[in-house]
Amino acid sequence: MDGIKYAVFTEKSIRLLGNNQYTSNVESGSTRTEIKHWVELFFGVKVIAMNSHRLPGKGRRRRMGPIMGHTMHYRHRRMIITLQPGYSIPPLIEKRT
Repeated sequence: MDGIKYAVFTEKSIRLLGNNQYTSNVESGSTRTEIKHWVELFFGVKVIAMNSHRLPGKGRRRRMGPIMGHTMHYRHRRMIITLQPGYSIPPLIEKRT
């Protein structure tokens, strides 16, 4: 449970929900097998595929001589989890006060 940070809701991730694919940010040190095992155990679903990528660093506002600077990569990866047809993960609703 420590590996998955939070679900991601962007235009692309909402579009992928139609293909039974869910997007979330995970710790960069977590492996695919750990995340797959945790999702299958916690949600009771069957994972058939997982894709991941590291998010790029942000550009800096000020220049460092002739070169524009940039920050380091984020400390997490974005994971796209594809579930077997017939399975789904309930939406994560955050209560706002």
